[in-house]
Parts: sequence; C-alpha cells; structure tokens
Amino acid sequence: MYAVIDDKGKQYKVQPGDEVRIDLKDARAGDLLEFDRILLVRDEQGVRVGRPRLEGARVLAEVLRHEKGPKLTMMRHQAKKMRQAKMGHRQKYTRVLIREIHPE
Repeated sequence: MYAVIDDKGKQYKVQPGDEVRIDLKDARAGDLLEFDRILLVRDEQGVRVGRPRLEGARVLAEVLRHEKGPKLTMMRHQAKKMRQAKMGHRQKYTRVLIREIHPE
C-alpha cells in the first residue's frame, strides 16, 4: 500500500515505515502529524486517484527530528562596479516516520 501526499505544494510518495524529509513543521519530536491532502492511494482494492484529492483519506506520521539540509553558497558579482557578495543558506527540514495510511 502506498499513497501520494501533497504538503506545501510538494508531492511525496509514501508507504508505512518510510522516513520522509518534509519542509519544516511546527511540531516536536514524538508528535503525530496528519496529512489530509491525499492525491492517490494504491491498496489491495486497486488505485484510487483524487480529483484533485481523495475525500476522507489521511496519512498519519510521527515526527522524528528536525534537521538542516546542506549548505548552499551563492556568489553575486557586478563586474563594472567592482562589487561582489557571497551568501549562504541552509534549508530546515522535519524528518517524519509514516505510521498508517487510511484510504477512506
């Protein structure tokens, strides 16, 4: 059984037992999250596709930890003005463990 969920405009294919890295959520480690924007579910009854999402379907996940992505370095340069700037960024993520998929 697997499902495709939508979280903040990004789609993730998940199944029970998967660890998924999603954008930062305001939750503590051990909290349960419920995703209700389910786009597709495949189980023993077949594949169900939502238009645009399945009503009543939900996915339960447990927050494992918060983490940071890799450091990205950007360089901006203006040649004729003798100006340059170096900037860095690290995206913050939440790692969740998918517990259950309820297709209805």
